[in-house]
Amino acid sequence: MLLVGLTGGIGAGKSTVADALRERGAVVIDADAIAREVVAPGTPALVALGERFGADILGTDGALDRAALAAKAFVDDESRAALEAITHPAIGEEFVRRIAAAPPDAIVVHDVPLLAESKRGTGYDCVIVVEAPTEIRLDRLERRGVARDDAARRMAAQASDEERRALATWVVDNAGDRAELERQIGAIWIEIEALRDTKASAAAERVAGNRPRF
Repeated sequence: MLLVGLTGGIGAGKSTVADALRERGAVVIDADAIAREVVAPGTPALVALGERFGADILGTDGALDRAALAAKAFVDDESRAALEAITHPAIGEEFVRRIAAAPPDAIVVHDVPLLAESKRGTGYDCVIVVEAPTEIRLDRLERRGVARDDAARRMAAQASDEERRALATWVVDNAGDRAELERQIGAIWIEIEALRDTKASAAAERVAGNRPRF
């Protein structure tokens, strides 16, 4: 198995790259999707959040009101630490479960928006960083309904391009059209498959070398 980190700033087009990798056979694990699923109604994490931050963080349907939680969880370091102590273990357990469920020869892509911010880039066999110029990212976010000034603030709060590049095995330029993006992903995929095969061969050689000789 090869574990690939995939990251990029908001509006860079990371999800599009994830889709392109999935189409080529990758098992994509979406960190944001897991974070939403572990606090779905009825989950232990959501119950714990309600006990810690109050029942008013829940909507009338029992689902998490993220704005209400944010208003309480990000007021100070202690509250933020409490939030992380509840959600991070649940996210980690689900991530491990999904990796264990993947085929042993799978290429597993972990789609992580804040990989550079989390300082966890060294846990992957390789890392893909998706980039696009600031104005293009702002245009994309504005088309999604995000106010341009709000989008700019969100971008400023994230890691810089330089910080993300420091983790990169490959940098994908997503400023062009889909055909150009597919060309880049196709070339990277060939290298990823080669890395996966090399890793598998090395593992097989280690196993063979550890067998008792009679």
